[in-house]
Amino acid sequence: MAGTGPYDLAVVGAGIVGMACALAAARRGKRVVVVDRDAQANGASVRNFGFVTVTGQERGPMWDRARRSRDIWADVAPQAGIPILHRGLVMTARREEAVAVLEAFMATEMAQGCRLLTAGEIRRDHPHLAGEGLKMALWSPHDLRVESRQAIPRLAAWLAASHGVDFRWGAAVQGVETGRLSTARGAIEAGAICVCPGDDLSTLFPERAAAAGLTRCKLQMLRLADPGFQLPAAVMSDLGLVRYAGYGALPEAAALAARLTAEQPAHLANGVHLIVVQSADGSLVVGDSHHYAATPDPFSHQAVDALILDEFTAVFGRPPSPVVERWTGTYASAQDRTVLVDTPMAGVRLVMVTTGAGASTGFALGEEVVGELFGNGARA
Repeated sequence: MAGTGPYDLAVVGAGIVGMACALAAARRGKRVVVVDRDAQANGASVRNFGFVTVTGQERGPMWDRARRSRDIWADVAPQAGIPILHRGLVMTARREEAVAVLEAFMATEMAQGCRLLTAGEIRRDHPHLAGEGLKMALWSPHDLRVESRQAIPRLAAWLAASHGVDFRWGAAVQGVETGRLSTARGAIEAGAICVCPGDDLSTLFPERAAAAGLTRCKLQMLRLADPGFQLPAAVMSDLGLVRYAGYGALPEAAALAARLTAEQPAHLANGVHLIVVQSADGSLVVGDSHHYAATPDPFSHQAVDALILDEFTAVFGRPPSPVVERWTGTYASAQDRTVLVDTPMAGVRLVMVTTGAGASTGFALGEEVVGELFGNGARA
């Protein structure tokens, strides 16, 4: 334990949003402590793709946050010893309606730096994408990928070593009041407090989460053995064009949604869309699905995995390599917002990403919250 306080900022929760708040405050020269009930980060921040997604995020503040967060990841990762495993996105299209969505996206400001690939260019530049009927793909250079299981612990270690951030692991927070946290291991005094509870909607300020209409989303993910090819970028498919609002809010997406409803109703009913990224050992992380409940069941269902792998086969034109790992994750979700920033009492902020985009937008959100708490000076 590096210090006893008082601190300028206490952060509850050591997921990516909590780390983002800690980094933003530490860069301002503030004395920061991060408190987490577990021995290490164990929630959504280490159970995801590690895919920092810019392209396709909802137009407006969410897209802006994704771009800023990507820039922070690119700056912080080499300092923290976090490899950037690949950069970019290939968004494939198998249907004419999907092609129309990609062409419409290219007419927006969000497509700056992107380009469309013809079927021939896909075969030439991405021969691993051998699915029958691939008509077009969007290539974006803006996205990047880290291994989340490594990135979050390394980020914590770097914040401690390079920025003097104190971490209190295994210390459940039992109460919050202005200037003070009550924990299972004693009180912590701090001038400001950021509560970043991930998908815990019941422990701290549950009435605020309920008023915001929050629930929880469960997703299923898989790791496949090394398939024998190298992915230069993340891969997505037609299903993502109706799930990600940067595409799905375009008028052209309505026709695609109608066709998918007719052709892949089970995929849509289970919230399945395809993201494929590759790890340093060659294995592929593949997902995912979306099921919503106040308390999602903890089980991974084979029928849902089969839907995910069915879409994989359609895009890659080959059966998936053997599944070597399966897991579920959960995150907080809301229908009417992408973030929740609330002030339950003076000097205290409740900070949550309410989509599955914590890795993609959390760093920028942390900057915004800390800037509002301590004054919007220049960013370091």
